[in-house]
Amino acid sequence: MPLTDADLQSALRTVKDPDLGKDLVTLDMVRGASMQGDRAVIDIELTTPACPMKDAIRADIERAVNEQSRIRSVTPPPVEVRFTARVRAAARQGQGGGNPLPRVKHVIAVGAGKGGVGKSTISVNLAVGLARMGARVGLLDGDIYGPSAPTMLGLDDLQGAVRGELLVPFSVHGIEAITIGKLVDPDKALIWRGPMAHGAFKQLAVQTDWGDLDYLIVDLPPGTGDVPLTLAQLLPLTGAVVVCTPQRVAQDDARRAIRMFQQLQVPVLGVVENMSAFIDEHGTVHDLFGRGGAEVMASTMGLPFLGALPVHVELRRNCDVGTPLKNWSDNAALAAALDGICQRVASQVSIESHRHSLVQPTLSVKD
Repeated sequence: MPLTDADLQSALRTVKDPDLGKDLVTLDMVRGASMQGDRAVIDIELTTPACPMKDAIRADIERAVNEQSRIRSVTPPPVEVRFTARVRAAARQGQGGGNPLPRVKHVIAVGAGKGGVGKSTISVNLAVGLARMGARVGLLDGDIYGPSAPTMLGLDDLQGAVRGELLVPFSVHGIEAITIGKLVDPDKALIWRGPMAHGAFKQLAVQTDWGDLDYLIVDLPPGTGDVPLTLAQLLPLTGAVVVCTPQRVAQDDARRAIRMFQQLQVPVLGVVENMSAFIDEHGTVHDLFGRGGAEVMASTMGLPFLGALPVHVELRRNCDVGTPLKNWSDNAALAAALDGICQRVASQVSIESHRHSLVQPTLSVKD
């Protein structure tokens, strides 16, 4: 007789998610497993639409069904694996258990120890890239000293709006975005004392009508000052991404940023190496700032390396004119590098969320 639905469930209990290390049934990723005629139809709900392991999971499911067929001494059926995705909310809570953004599943900070390493470039393209993969994404331009989002997202001709007491984010390039750069005179120097910086950032973060988001990417100012501290105290952060260029001086400052997040008990999701090389119009690679330094730093600090992004002329051009989606249409190598970074960040978010979901509360009773 053919395999039964129960046989398929047994097979799926042997298939582990490559990132989370648990089987698909235990992780509640199986949304259906049934024999339909002579076919095995299996519905799997991934933890992110940016999952890079989809093909590996499909292959493992097919092998598991074939093995179950061998055990039952029946002919292996054709296997149809259908994927959906749902980003699961983070288990972390803000101080005191409060969360001023309950409709946002994950808040991801993007920081750097020093300016000029391309932190805003990574933030914008991470947000747009995750949205391209099917996630609902917001971008908070939290660099209140030097906001870059108006230029990189092409917001110059758009007018801001208010709904009730909330700011309405700009819906552009598939994401929702807000920036202090659209709330002040573009030629005005942004001079903030500590309390002013705290207040400005808090208003952008919690007085914006974000709606329902899978990911909120927060582009932080460089360094280890007031705004990262405010963010860590204000919102339940899933984790932080640290951006670094290959040279030693950038690594030194990136280490300080990493230690800051760790001291604030914010998980560091990993390190991105920006400007890892320059690729000219002939395809020749030039190591202007060296290459691989950030990867070595990540390894020595026990952190995931999220990928390297070379300098591409198209990337610079598209950032300057506010057309980030063209980074995926003008250059296949650039698109692949950006997609890889987005997928690795999404994977680390899933891993971090799963890690905290396994932490059980304890109750201490004293006489």
